[in-house]
Amino acid sequence: MQPNIQVIHVDVAIIGTGTAGMGAYREAKKHTDNILLIEGGTYGTTCAKVGCMPSKLLIAAADAAHHASKTELFGVYVDTVNVNGKEVMKRIQSERNRFVSFVLESVQGFEESHKIIGFAKFQDEHTLLIDDHTQVIAKRIVIATGSRPDYPEFLTAAGNRLLTNDSLFELNDLPKSIAVFGPGVIGLELGQALSRLGVMVKVFGRSGSVANLQDDEMRHYAEQTFNEEFYFDAKARVISTIEKENGVEVIYFNKVGKKVTELFQYVLAATGRKANVDQLGLENTSIVLDEKDSPIFDELTLQTSVDHIFVAGDANNTLTLLHEAADDGKVAGSNAGSYPVIAQGQRRAPLSVVFTEPQVASVGLSLKEVKNHYSGQKDSAYVVGQVSFEEQGRSRVIGKNKGMLKIYADKYSGNFLGGEMFGPAAEHIGHLLAWARQQEMTIQKMLTMPFYHPVIEEGLRTALRDTQSQLSLEHNDIEEFIMTYDNVIQLVV
Repeated sequence: MQPNIQVIHVDVAIIGTGTAGMGAYREAKKHTDNILLIEGGTYGTTCAKVGCMPSKLLIAAADAAHHASKTELFGVYVDTVNVNGKEVMKRIQSERNRFVSFVLESVQGFEESHKIIGFAKFQDEHTLLIDDHTQVIAKRIVIATGSRPDYPEFLTAAGNRLLTNDSLFELNDLPKSIAVFGPGVIGLELGQALSRLGVMVKVFGRSGSVANLQDDEMRHYAEQTFNEEFYFDAKARVISTIEKENGVEVIYFNKVGKKVTELFQYVLAATGRKANVDQLGLENTSIVLDEKDSPIFDELTLQTSVDHIFVAGDANNTLTLLHEAADDGKVAGSNAGSYPVIAQGQRRAPLSVVFTEPQVASVGLSLKEVKNHYSGQKDSAYVVGQVSFEEQGRSRVIGKNKGMLKIYADKYSGNFLGGEMFGPAAEHIGHLLAWARQQEMTIQKMLTMPFYHPVIEEGLRTALRDTQSQLSLEHNDIEEFIMTYDNVIQLVV
């Protein structure tokens, strides 16, 4: 050991102070006061600093500009809509800093003796070296180190004009033009928002993926819809990106196969995120890693293959969502605190939302998971009900009638399995479906729930009825009751 190295013995060491790390700290502290929270960077969560909150601020500004310029449908005419890019970015940064301040207040409320600054690296399965100043010997360890943007090597040629969602929100003004690589959640949210604020945007994908949609019909529909606003090629062939004096030169083949050389002010890499575990010295432990070099872990206990080491949040590279990170932190922290007594955490129904317009929501089992679950059976034992929002009443009233919803259910039990939506109010309908999935409701039971008129949620009822009509006949005996119930409600209205 080096001279002047401080040695600390603790019951629980938590690496990282993001959403998962803070949750782990609070839970572990219920079991022991001999605890240490280690931060290698600056305090503040990914969500508050560079993720969900600043992106939603950008989207809010974009929606205001877009809707103000699309009023002719209602017989309302707006002469001009002027976007002040500097003011847009100023508000984003101001509100972002406000959200971060709430996180900082939480961290400041933690006991000072429980916090230490520095990068942690495993020396063995119980020992961490913090920079070159402190050795921590911990009985249990929680890895909650978060994630960072990950992008292919060819984008590095964009040099100083390469942006990620970690750096985009630091701009003082909106860019004039930007090439977005990655049509996932981040790429499409930010790409559409920037386009609506007057930025010339082109979005390039590679695999054909669109906002992580699983259904082929819905994915094609979404790609066509986005192309009505900005250039989007989900299967683009990009040759190179090269930084120039006044921008980034992107060479690609367009949709008709023509080679194009185009200059953009910036390139945005939105091709995914990578767990921050590669610099932790995991090779000094016997933790088993997956093909992405992330720790393999038990999804219910958050234990790795080394049973006193837990992994939570983005660091486990599974569900990189704030609410999942919070849940992970609670489970990992509680188990680290109570070890060797270990409890399984209650997992919520899977739910993800993409805040584009139309929005995207995925709930429960994906279509791929449903197909895999029922594979090998002679007859299809699941059904798919659906609805289009193009003619849905409330959607047409407000001029947001693009999209569709599909519902997956077991053909014989009527159990609701999952659903996918590209359409209006998907963030709200997604929550209703997630609650139904978590309560293990059947399609029949879901149809007995109230639906007000006129609301977009009536589209959900239409999809549920379509699903109900495909269930085996012996489980349709509730249909008469549902129709009678609806008729009574309509008479009351």
